[in-house]
Amino acid sequence: MLPLQKRFDLFIRTTLGFAKHAMGLKPCLVLAAAMCALSFPFAAFAWGYEGHEVVAAIARSYLTPQVLGKVDQMLASDQDTLTAHDMLDESTWADRYRGAHTETSEWHFVDIELDHPDLKAACYEFPASESVASKGPAHDCIVNKLSEFTRELADPATAAAERLLALKFVIHFVGEIHQPLHDADNHDKGGNCVLLNLGGPRQVNLHSYWDTVVVQSLGDDPRAVAATLARRITPDNKVAWEKGDSQSWALEGFDIARTEVYTLGSRPGCTSDRSPISLPPDYDEAARETAAIQLEKAGVRLAAVLNRALGP
Repeated sequence: MLPLQKRFDLFIRTTLGFAKHAMGLKPCLVLAAAMCALSFPFAAFAWGYEGHEVVAAIARSYLTPQVLGKVDQMLASDQDTLTAHDMLDESTWADRYRGAHTETSEWHFVDIELDHPDLKAACYEFPASESVASKGPAHDCIVNKLSEFTRELADPATAAAERLLALKFVIHFVGEIHQPLHDADNHDKGGNCVLLNLGGPRQVNLHSYWDTVVVQSLGDDPRAVAATLARRITPDNKVAWEKGDSQSWALEGFDIARTEVYTLGSRPGCTSDRSPISLPPDYDEAARETAAIQLEKAGVRLAAVLNRALGP
């Protein structure tokens, strides 16, 4: 069981982060989801804190010495008090930041609908920021924002304060885009309307299951989990996974959601009369392996993004 303070922190994050995905739900369902988050330590954010820390830890092992030093130097200069200023703690900064800056909430995902996959529509036609990426429109998606912040990070002419923000958003968003339910939707608020029965009194929605439950099943210590997963990554994996960009990674996540996540027989949409769904046989095991691979990919790809943006 998590310490009370961390459980409360997760509750606050869940309640704030649930806002977009819970729009349109009846008040009783919103309250039920919030109470579930308080009684059982699940977060409605991609990978939860632990998953983002795993991604950052894997990425650090693939950064060049020069880029690793530059990342640490930039983060050490951060005056923000939301997190400590090492890469693992800063990987959760964007989730904490959006608590007070709700205009950034939709930047964390892209709702590509299963029944009508249209990336351009899901990304609000890829709006351009008028000035800097951190001041872009609220109606945007992770595909566009990750690309914008990556460009800013790679440009030495970017103002120092904006470049630091870009670094922190990139560290978070590369992890975020690899959670399949941040790339897909079944008119169910990203899986938030699908209630799962985990046995006994334990219930959690599908989104939170993939955010946190599956990741916590890999281990309690993010650094230890990262070390275990990193040992599975082969040189061929690294070469293959470093390819692509935010768009291809989101479409990859969408396909995983379609073929592996939404295999529960859940109905599209959100209604208040749904009964909890029991997990099909072997779903847990398959979910753990899928999540492990997605965390591995995210770590390798985050390192590749940073090496390209901050290297010589």
